[in-house]
Amino acid sequence: MADMLIPKNQTLNIKRYEYRLVYEKRGRARYISHLDLVRAMQRVFKRAGIPLWYTQGFNPHAYLMFPLALPLGTDSSVEILDIALTEPLDNAELKKRINEKMPQGLSIIKVGEPIMKHTMIAAAEYEITAVCSCAPDDALAAFENFISRDRIEIEKRSKKKGVNLVDIKPRITVAAAQVRGNALFLRLILPAGGEFNLNTSAVMNAFCDIMGIEITSICTERTKIMTSSGEIFI
Repeated sequence: MADMLIPKNQTLNIKRYEYRLVYEKRGRARYISHLDLVRAMQRVFKRAGIPLWYTQGFNPHAYLMFPLALPLGTDSSVEILDIALTEPLDNAELKKRINEKMPQGLSIIKVGEPIMKHTMIAAAEYEITAVCSCAPDDALAAFENFISRDRIEIEKRSKKKGVNLVDIKPRITVAAAQVRGNALFLRLILPAGGEFNLNTSAVMNAFCDIMGIEITSICTERTKIMTSSGEIFI
């Protein structure tokens, strides 16, 4: 009877071969939620015949690790996906086989060996192009006024404390703020991956609410994932 309760794969010791994939998510794919992205990737690997390594236990599942979810509606060419296989594959062959089955807007850019640990992720850089209802110069002046405030408070929800006001001013690094054509262009570095995550929507919503600015269209792209020392996460 006791033997019947032991999962079939619990005593297996299948060697795993780890890979770090860098992929892009653009166009229509930017509106795929993180949960749907995980499901889509699982289907891709199955169709491509990739020998994924499965966890052991009562509920085995394919090892797919996304260290940092991408905010919905954001483009990126720096997204990370870690996988483990039961047999080694050439990097170029693995990239080719996956991309042949990828849906439109998703593609693998690079395949390599994991170097840094997920816990080293501390920040992400974003480029934001926003067309506002006011003149671009006025929008830039408003943002400069916004970011120079002593405090920028937003509501932050947590399971333990509920809704609290949090000052995000110290957590925003402005790498660039300028006018490009008819739009306000921003390059922001925001905390990510640790205990505190701040996305561009929270910053831009606070900007609009506090400064009375209306954004008519906006494009956002994640351009870097970084460690606390500013290194690119690899």
